[in-house]
Amino acid sequence: MDGSPRRSNNSPALRMRFVRRPNRVAHRKPPAGPAIPPQAAQDLLAWFHRERRALPWRRSRDPYRIWVAEVLLQQTRVAQAAPYFERFIARFPSLRALASSDLDDVLKIWQGAGYYARARRLRDAARLLVRTAGGSVPRSVEALESLPGVGPYTARAVAALAFGEAVVPLDANVLRVAARWTGETREVRRPTVRSRLDERLARTLPPRDPGAFAEAVMELGETICLPRNPRCSRCPVSASCRAFLQLDEPGSLPRRPARRRRVHQRASIVTLHRKGRWFVQRRPAGGLLGGLWEFPGGKIEDGEEPEAAARRELAEETGATAGPLRSVGIVRHGYSHFTVELHVFRGAVHRAPRPGPDRRWASLAEIARLPLPRATEKILRLLR
Repeated sequence: MDGSPRRSNNSPALRMRFVRRPNRVAHRKPPAGPAIPPQAAQDLLAWFHRERRALPWRRSRDPYRIWVAEVLLQQTRVAQAAPYFERFIARFPSLRALASSDLDDVLKIWQGAGYYARARRLRDAARLLVRTAGGSVPRSVEALESLPGVGPYTARAVAALAFGEAVVPLDANVLRVAARWTGETREVRRPTVRSRLDERLARTLPPRDPGAFAEAVMELGETICLPRNPRCSRCPVSASCRAFLQLDEPGSLPRRPARRRRVHQRASIVTLHRKGRWFVQRRPAGGLLGGLWEFPGGKIEDGEEPEAAARRELAEETGATAGPLRSVGIVRHGYSHFTVELHVFRGAVHRAPRPGPDRRWASLAEIARLPLPRATEKILRLLR
C-alpha cells in the first residue's frame, strides 16, 4: 500500500488509462533484434566466398598490406585506392622498407590520394614498430590503436582481416548495412547508436572465420547495400533485412544528416622565378597538406585586390618582393569541406626570400618530382 486512496475499477480516471494505453503501445516501434539470424550469416558468407572481388590487398593475409589498404580506403573509394595501393606496395613492400623511407618519397607515392596525414602517420607507426617491436604488426585492437594515426576502425579492420579477431570494423558501409538490417532510424554517427549496432553485429559473428564475416559485411555495403538505390534484388540476406521487409524505400535508412554547404575561399599565389628556376616551399608537417611543396601565397582578404594579396602574402611568408606581376590564370580546386579559387601571378624576384631548409629554387621538372598538392600540379600546367 502506498497510502493513496483506492479507486473502484469503474473509476473514470482508470477507464481512461485503459482506453489510452493500447494506442500508445500500437504506435511504439518494436525493438530491433539481432543484426541477422545465423542462417543469414551463413548465406552472407557463402555469397562472399562466391562473389568477392579480386582486390590487390586480398592476395594474402599480410597485416602490413591490409593495414596500408585500410589506411588508403579511408575517404577513398575502392576503385581509386587500388592503383595507389599497388604503387605504394611496389615502392615500400614491407614495414621495414616504409620505416627506412624518406618522407618526400612517401608523400610523392601517395600524391593524389589526398589526406596526406594518413601517409605521414603510417610511416611514423612503421618506424615505431621497427624500433620497439622488431617490425611486427600487433594483432590486438588495443595495441593497434596505440599506434600513430590508427583509430578504432583501422585497428578493428587489421585485427579482423589479418588475424581473424572477432570484431567488426565500423565504417560507413558497415553501419549502413547494420542500420538497415535492424531497422535503426536514428543517425548512425551518434555514439549510442554506433554502440548498439556494434553489439548486434558482435552477436551475429560466426564462431568460425569471424574475419571473413566482417569482410563480407564490408563488401555487401560497398557493392550491394549502397547509400542510395540499394540493389536489394541481388542481396543474399534481404529476407532478413527489416528495411527491405518493412519499408517501401529501404534506401531511406539510415537517417542522413543535413549536408553542410562547402565554404568558398579566394587566394593569390606567386610563382617567383630567377634564372630559369622557381621558388617553392614545404608546408608545415601538421594540418592540411602537411609536408607537401607549393608556391607561396594565401587568402585574399575582404576588399583586397588579388595582386595586392599576392604581394602581401609573398612578403609575409618569405620576406621576398617581386618586380611587376603578370596574371597567369585562375585555378579552381575542391576539398572535402571547402572550394578554393587561386589567382596565380608570375614575377621575377626583386628581393630574395629568406633561406631555410624547407625552401628551395628548382626547375619546373624538379618541382614536378616533389610531393605536391593537386592544386599546385594545376599551377604547374599553367606555367608550362
